Amino acid sequence: MPPTPARLETGKPYPLGATWDGLGVNFAVFSAHAERIEICIFNANGRREIARYDLPECTDEVWHGYLPDAGPGTVYGYRAHGPYDPNRGHRFNPTKLLLDPYAKQLVGNVTWSDALFGYRVGSPRGDLTMDRRDSAAAMPKAVVVDDRAFQWGNDRLPERPWSDTIIYEAHLKGLTKLHEEVPGAIRGTFQALGHPAVIDHLLKIGVTAVELLPVHAFLQDRFLIEKGLSNYWGYSTLSFFAPEPGYLATGNLNEMRAAVRRLHSAGIEVILDVVYNHTCEGSEMGPTLSWRGLDHASYYRLVADNPRHCINDTGTGNTVNMSHPRVIQMVMDSLRYYVEQFHVDGFRFDLGTVLGRETGGFDPGSGFFDAVRQDPVLSRVKLISEPWDIGPGGYQLGNHPPGFAEWNDKFRDGVRRFWKGDEGMRPDLAARLTGSAELFDHRGRRPWASVNYIASHDGSTLHDIVSYNERHNEANKEDNRDGHSENYSYNWGVEGETDEEEINDIRARLKRAMLATVFFSAGTPMLLAGDEMERTQLGNNNAYCQDNEISWIDWKRAQTESAQSLIRFTGRLAQLRHRLCPLRPPRFPHGKSEPVPGVTDTQWFGQDGQSLMPEAWGDPVAKTFAMLRADQTRDGGVDTVLLMINADSADQPFTLPGLAQNWRILLDSANPEAEERMLEEGEETVQVGSRSVVLLWSRMGPA
Repeated sequence: MPPTPARLETGKPYPLGATWDGLGVNFAVFSAHAERIEICIFNANGRREIARYDLPECTDEVWHGYLPDAGPGTVYGYRAHGPYDPNRGHRFNPTKLLLDPYAKQLVGNVTWSDALFGYRVGSPRGDLTMDRRDSAAAMPKAVVVDDRAFQWGNDRLPERPWSDTIIYEAHLKGLTKLHEEVPGAIRGTFQALGHPAVIDHLLKIGVTAVELLPVHAFLQDRFLIEKGLSNYWGYSTLSFFAPEPGYLATGNLNEMRAAVRRLHSAGIEVILDVVYNHTCEGSEMGPTLSWRGLDHASYYRLVADNPRHCINDTGTGNTVNMSHPRVIQMVMDSLRYYVEQFHVDGFRFDLGTVLGRETGGFDPGSGFFDAVRQDPVLSRVKLISEPWDIGPGGYQLGNHPPGFAEWNDKFRDGVRRFWKGDEGMRPDLAARLTGSAELFDHRGRRPWASVNYIASHDGSTLHDIVSYNERHNEANKEDNRDGHSENYSYNWGVEGETDEEEINDIRARLKRAMLATVFFSAGTPMLLAGDEMERTQLGNNNAYCQDNEISWIDWKRAQTESAQSLIRFTGRLAQLRHRLCPLRPPRFPHGKSEPVPGVTDTQWFGQDGQSLMPEAWGDPVAKTFAMLRADQTRDGGVDTVLLMINADSADQPFTLPGLAQNWRILLDSANPEAEERMLEEGEETVQVGSRSVVLLWSRMGPA
């Protein structure tokens, strides 16, 4: 770095963050309550401070200054001066080095020490006693970057329609850490994500989008490190702009861009799981790393009559204040940064209900939702919400605004319960098959708004759902008290792995039946990475802290005959969904429209081939039924599919309804390797195996 000047030039308040203009770097950071902000410049590894300046100007609560002759690679951090008055919600402490909320690359890691806390840990006055130890040696620093250096070439966004989308939820590291075809040095990184062997597998199973667990830089929480564990999932954000350094094999941000470009070239979109509901700083008793030290009272929601305490609608200790315009700006800037600079195709919002919270509670017309929906960049990408938090009125499934899809846990639980054999679940499964219209069919929303899944990162894998009655989270070192206690799972006779052929056959049948239910339901199917190859977490349903073989995909297991069969079966499900428009209806099928006279878009039948009457739906022990769905094709014909469902323990005969001719069996989950076949003339009954589904198809109109 060239000789440092005596003071900074005034610079500009926009854009926020550190911006190189070719001649120097402009620094801008928001704080409504600071009295003075310093910027500290460090050497390349961030271990030695070489200069310190006051930001000379404050415009509209943005402090700013310009450092001439500085450029990419400049390492820096902030110190904020102001009142240390927790009872008023202020926690300024200039002895704490602060990470820029807009930092786009990091150097160094958090080294846990009591010096990271703004208050004196162990003081009898708690957080009211200010700690004056310097934290710089324990803090990562921000690095100025040049975002103009990557050549995107002819990269084109796949722009998959929602109705064609199949999501694959994956952990970036866990997906490739054990993949033997990927070079060892890059396993678990963005370079591995873009490896041909990984992309070939995604294409084989027919997914159209990869949804990555958090890739924003995240904190390794102190309590986990002290237990010998680690933050594996990454839901403890340290920076909303910088990618997690551990996911970059060489530390170059372009590794992420290259992976996205390679996936795009294969027609696969990239969706990021993002965590804007809370930060890694935790409750008021947590460390001072960034936002807390810059303006605690602005960045976080505080208890109105006792601002010493954070509101905890997230269960993590703090709640980001999405009612503040500068906080919304930070989130919007972060989202646009990843769309414009990394070409990502969408976002899944962790605890998305928090983002819609205003002073009076959740509001689908909140400032954040309104900002996203009108934004010319963000309104065009895929937006998915996890529609709940632990705050008052925190369960908001179906209540998000148009333009957002939502994780549908009612689908997850209802489908698990039906196939487990719980009584009275037939009406619920019918609702899930038709897109959960009772939840989503309003304000012009479409079936794709329901993201349908059996398993996600947060819970048991598909294999474990049929292999364990109870959670087995002992490895988390919380006395097996963490994680969901009710998983609607069943082991079918043996807890965990077994060599008993009969039990394994039941488990295999149920896995195929549940996967078929996901792929053949109206809505957006989502597959948990590894479920197509029998991935197990050994019964752990909360593996957030298991950065090891419990969480990583076992690609050797994937080579077994049973896993390969399930992979092929999953690929067939995807192919059928892409091929048949009735399996992905553009509008909710209510059984009212008639693609052809006498055939409505959805009809229900008993296994006797007769229409199910209202009183039949109330039969608590019935475990069989059939769904017929019809839709017009682009060439003017009508595709009709008939899904026969048998959750009984015995094979069952199904009589065909007399609405169509020339039925063809496309898939029988009890015989996954069986090829398609036409029913013979006069063949009016189909045998549906126990705990399985059969899909038939008939074409009306032009071939």
